[in-house]
Amino acid sequence: MAGKIEGVTLRFDREPLVQPFGFKGGYLDELWQSFCEIRTADGKSGAGRGVQSVLWADAVTFAGHSQAGANAMMLTVTEKALCLLKGREFTNPCDLMHAIFPECYDYASRVTGNDRLPATFVLNALVPVDFALWQIAAAEGGLRDFSHLTSRFSPSMDQRHEKLGAIPLISYNTGEDEVEALLREGIFLLKIKIGANPGGRNDLEEMCRWDVERIRRIHEIAARYETPYTDCGHPVYYLDANGRYDGRERLEEFLKGAEDCGALERIVLLEEPFCEESGICVRGLPVRIAGDESIHSAEDAVRCIDELGYGAVALKPIAKTLSATFEIYEQAAKRNIPCFCADLTVPPAMLEWNMQVAARIGTIPGLKTGVVESNGAQNYRNWEGLLRRTGHPDAGWLHPQGGVFDLTDFYTQCNVLQHGG
Repeated sequence: MAGKIEGVTLRFDREPLVQPFGFKGGYLDELWQSFCEIRTADGKSGAGRGVQSVLWADAVTFAGHSQAGANAMMLTVTEKALCLLKGREFTNPCDLMHAIFPECYDYASRVTGNDRLPATFVLNALVPVDFALWQIAAAEGGLRDFSHLTSRFSPSMDQRHEKLGAIPLISYNTGEDEVEALLREGIFLLKIKIGANPGGRNDLEEMCRWDVERIRRIHEIAARYETPYTDCGHPVYYLDANGRYDGRERLEEFLKGAEDCGALERIVLLEEPFCEESGICVRGLPVRIAGDESIHSAEDAVRCIDELGYGAVALKPIAKTLSATFEIYEQAAKRNIPCFCADLTVPPAMLEWNMQVAARIGTIPGLKTGVVESNGAQNYRNWEGLLRRTGHPDAGWLHPQGGVFDLTDFYTQCNVLQHGG
């Protein structure tokens, strides 16, 4: 047995972005990447990476502090988690995450001064810790690769896609020439951020008009392209509102605008239109609604699917921990609810964790292959340097060709369960 956790370390790097990255009505220009190591009494160890996205995790904390200050707050929660683990008996990551989460949440609420702190803030902080624990669990259980891990902890993850469609991100300030370039490369699923804040006035009517015009212009471009990877034969859209819409009426106004310009039938996903506290039922809307920030746990997944009518779930092992992802996915799979893996603008080493999950789950209705979001190459100023840090920068699965990642060598050569993965 691994025995007690007796050693922990933590460090971080600041990675600049190519240009300010806009969503949730705000912008960020750098991401802090955390890295921790955990060692047990019998010499087993694990290393985990994380990317802190305070704007995604809690827009209130992000808006109320400097970018560096908000990141520093999240990093202290990672440090708190490591301190809580030190001296504990190693069991399994899921149990350990459940054991420390309440105290981490209370601590994070005090640090941020937010008594309504979203659980995503804490989950984001726990990602590197969780990944490190999974490496120890693999060593402890003699699990040689990710398939051995899923067969034990998430048996419904039993697919093996030969390729994964690459999902780039169309942010508020992504130019139409860049959209065109992505389509020429073969991209067939565009993730488009909606819920803009034009002029910083937080005028929701103005937001809705801006969003309608944005989807109209993008659809005019995308409609000219064809692809073998969708049922309709053309590129399709995955819209992400990040909770910016205030009710069904305004969302229906946006969807009517999308219908008028011909884009509605190409929308295969609309993610998180309302804030998680809204409790708004989405049944009867003309598009498939996906949950992201509102789903932090298996219990949340059950509530959103059974009570609120959500028809898809965004999985984010790179933002909500692999432990929570396993538990959420099993509840969705029981209900035949499709899932997909969304990004958090992660570096290549974390993209590989996301791909391990994306490669083993089903397809989104309207698509003919699995997909994984990856927008790091678009946004990191030092993407090439981050590729080199993986130790295999030329790996085929890290370089999409014709809009897809080729997984020919992925299952045998990409082993994130090895220390340092």
